[in-house]
Amino acid sequence: MPVIVVGADTAVGSSIIDALTEPDREVRAFVTDVDESIRLKAKGVKVALGDVSDPSHVGGACLNCFTAVLITEAAEDGRERAFARDRLTVLEGWAEAAREAAVTRVIWVDADGRLPMTGIDQTAVVDPTSSEDVAADVVRLDDAATI
Repeated sequence: MPVIVVGADTAVGSSIIDALTEPDREVRAFVTDVDESIRLKAKGVKVALGDVSDPSHVGGACLNCFTAVLITEAAEDGRERAFARDRLTVLEGWAEAAREAAVTRVIWVDADGRLPMTGIDQTAVVDPTSSEDVAADVVRLDDAATI
């Protein structure tokens, strides 16, 4: 079942993409970095290039995905965000986008703990500061029957 990584152009996002990429899994990435989009396409990843602060961009990329992996670092790093300036507004947009795209499972990758409600029953959080292998944790959650 398709999985999308929003913020795949962060260091942790890149490691998660690498861990998820296998022949039997459809992997998508949402990025703002053109060079990273080229690298990911070469790996066979379907790439959406856009503004992480635009819920319509994120939602369109999430359509027909089972799992959305949301890397919160991308909501507050140095990239340009034209539609929302603060972290919480960006994350609320992602939660709305996942709901509207009918995503079944959300995996937040977040160390802060201040996350909006997704309204999606199967939601988990992986703390990149307390996990030895964030990518393996994400893969395990994506592979699980339920979370």
